[in-house]
Amino acid sequence: MRAREFDPAEPELMDRPQPVTPELEVDLRNLRQLNRYFGSYCLVRHFASQWIRAGENLRVLDMATGSGDIPRLLIDHARTVGARVEVIAIDQQASTVEIARRLSTDYPEIHFEQGDVFTFGKPGDFDLVLCSLALHHFSEDAAIRLLRRCRALSRRFVLVSDLRRGFLATVGIYLLTLLVYRERMTQIDGRLSARRAFSYSEMRQLAERAGWGNFGHRNFPFARQAVWLASLVP
Repeated sequence: MRAREFDPAEPELMDRPQPVTPELEVDLRNLRQLNRYFGSYCLVRHFASQWIRAGENLRVLDMATGSGDIPRLLIDHARTVGARVEVIAIDQQASTVEIARRLSTDYPEIHFEQGDVFTFGKPGDFDLVLCSLALHHFSEDAAIRLLRRCRALSRRFVLVSDLRRGFLATVGIYLLTLLVYRERMTQIDGRLSARRAFSYSEMRQLAERAGWGNFGHRNFPFARQAVWLASLVP
């Protein structure tokens, strides 16, 4: 397997400061479709069905929320099963937060804020902390810091999911951005993400180095993987 490629001087296009533009809106729409049809929604639903049940009252933090589709997915599930869930969703980009708010007018349970994943919130503020498809945007050391931060902020559950670097992700993303999602931002960022993603063994090592104990780790379809903590309650 090829080594991970990460250059902090070359951020993904969506991570660069920018106003709300048609290009950014199309890219975020494409990411929502990729999440829906290529594994992320299925992955999150798997854990939501276990952790968010009838009568639960949970405060959730979604880090690097993008256009807020994962929080909306959680609220849809909570409404269906009869749970009360409040989601605080943060993203570093003000323009992305603006788009997320616009798409979530029917979801008063979600509060969007511009925020830094390394400084937002206080230890133990949340019952569940989520971070979806963001870890590969960081250097190895920063990814470990982020995992530590997720653990510190939660008093019950943590779920960090991302791409899994390998042949399937590389070829799949290349073909999708060649044949279907041909917009410039999606094409450039998608292919860059495949090269920046952590392998399965690297992801496990990150969690171990972050001091996570008794954590779960498994592969999911469409080159997805997740690490999680579900035993934080004394």
